[in-house]
Amino acid sequence: MIDKNVVARIVEEWLEDKSYFLVDVNVSPDDKIVVEIDHAEGVWIDDCVELSRYIESKLSREEEDYELEVGSAGIGQPFKVLHQYVAHVGCEVEVLDKTGKKWTGVLADANEENFTVTVEVKIKPEGAKRPKLVEQNVTFTYDEIKYTKYLISFK
Repeated sequence: MIDKNVVARIVEEWLEDKSYFLVDVNVSPDDKIVVEIDHAEGVWIDDCVELSRYIESKLSREEEDYELEVGSAGIGQPFKVLHQYVAHVGCEVEVLDKTGKKWTGVLADANEENFTVTVEVKIKPEGAKRPKLVEQNVTFTYDEIKYTKYLISFK
């Protein structure tokens, strides 16, 4: 079986001096290799082809036959690495916390310990007849959530 760490090292070599980043490498028991990369401005098919050829040049099909798939981290898929959070600061995201509550807002900040989402909440000011929408920052640690996804807006 092809070693996942070997594939990851090959991908990291290709990524040097590029603004792409590695999201995930998966190698199944039957040697199907799936590599996911991402970029703040999206992933180009030509770059996926170039990376695929680079990986193929470093692996020997004579030693082990394999199937290779190189693509972008899917839109609407949960974030897997910190770099995805950092790349999407300023974008609208959906967060599902471990209590089952969904939060929708703008990703305001992200670091190694936690991330912050600016959400709109209804608050009824004292003496007011109706509640009004107020922006509020909600900070999560990564172990408090089930997932965070980039939200696609068609507005």
